[in-house]
Amino acid sequence: MTLQPVHPDADFSVEVKSLGSCELHSPIRYRSFVTDSGRVLYDLDAERIAEKIKQDKKLITFEEAGPRECVFFDPDTVTAAVVTCGGLCPGLNDVIRSIVHELYFMYGVRQIKGVRFGYAGLNPISGWPMIDLTPDVVRYIHEDGGSFLGSSRGPQPVDLMVNTLEKERIDILFCIGGDGTLRGAQAIHQEIEKRGRPISIVGVPKTIDNDIDLLSRTFGFDTAVSEAVEAIRCAHTEAQALVNGIGIVKLMGRHSGFVAASAAVAQADANFVMVPEVPFELEGPKGFLSALEKRLQRRHHALIVVAEGAGQNLFEEDLGTDASGNRRLGDIGLLLKKKIGDHFKQKNMGVSIKYIDPSYIIRSVPANPNDCIFCVFLGQNAVHAGMAGKTGMLVGSWNNLFIHIPIQSVVRRRKHIDLQGNLWRSVLESTGQPERMVNDA
Repeated sequence: MTLQPVHPDADFSVEVKSLGSCELHSPIRYRSFVTDSGRVLYDLDAERIAEKIKQDKKLITFEEAGPRECVFFDPDTVTAAVVTCGGLCPGLNDVIRSIVHELYFMYGVRQIKGVRFGYAGLNPISGWPMIDLTPDVVRYIHEDGGSFLGSSRGPQPVDLMVNTLEKERIDILFCIGGDGTLRGAQAIHQEIEKRGRPISIVGVPKTIDNDIDLLSRTFGFDTAVSEAVEAIRCAHTEAQALVNGIGIVKLMGRHSGFVAASAAVAQADANFVMVPEVPFELEGPKGFLSALEKRLQRRHHALIVVAEGAGQNLFEEDLGTDASGNRRLGDIGLLLKKKIGDHFKQKNMGVSIKYIDPSYIIRSVPANPNDCIFCVFLGQNAVHAGMAGKTGMLVGSWNNLFIHIPIQSVVRRRKHIDLQGNLWRSVLESTGQPERMVNDA
């Protein structure tokens, strides 16, 4: 899995807040527990590590996730709640189920609530009462895609959400979602701190795009790549079957092209991969249309994989923002289809264009086995963190180990493809596309 490039002078906090000392013995029993002194290295580069040690500089490390020998909350009296927000993603139900199972079976917690329809369910004006979650209720939810609890986009009044947590006597809130959800969780955490309330806020990062900073991987990404490969395979079959056949597959990736790049490398049929990280031009001798024309002259078919956030500079109209405050994107897939058609019509060159957008199908499928396992780990570690009184933080994966990290550090910026790294180099080698499709001034 491609990681965010390591910044030697990283400027983010790794200190995780706790509600207080853990004085109750955990009801679960392991041969070994994890302590707060357990750390996971941020940078694995041996030369940089040796140089820092030589200069007596402190190494950047994350707090290791896992069960603690003592806990902050009493399992007999604690009440936990789970909320899912934002767009649908494979694995949401798996995480919900894992959290419920860990709380119920391992810690003996009996008061577990489900918040309906995202943060809107914490706003009393919405009128969505919480539901009780038990192992029987969540028994089969992992077999379905989507979120059993429902979801919503957009912010809610923070004071009203915290009022609801206090009214329902929620001690731990598990927030499952992407960048917007985590920002909301951080706002809730800050309001709780101002009120001096002992409520734990634990995030579980979710995004198909895999663009959350300081994390190796987010759940749903593996499933999305698997499903995207099928779309690419079908588009390639269509393109190959006709003289000058062109297949266009638009995939998820508002800010980062991890899904498009990974799926293209996995299937190795794409001839062009467009991602938000790499600008391109349509016209001109070094533009995309010229490169596509040369490809058709050589092989008489072509397959294009494009991330939804690629080429947004080609749209003149400002489409505003959505409920989450994200800039609305122009449909780059449809734009490419039109521009390609117009280009070859002017050239009197017949082409057959097939456009496939499987995005909503991909978002709605159940998680594949690899993601299912990952979701179980995330849910279990989220519960361990919450019961230990960790707050304002999330659980995630870094260098194949599970860690705790402050939410504020994760939402500072997004993760992008490293254009000097293995993934993008593999894309260029697999497709044979020009490294730059931009006309120099």
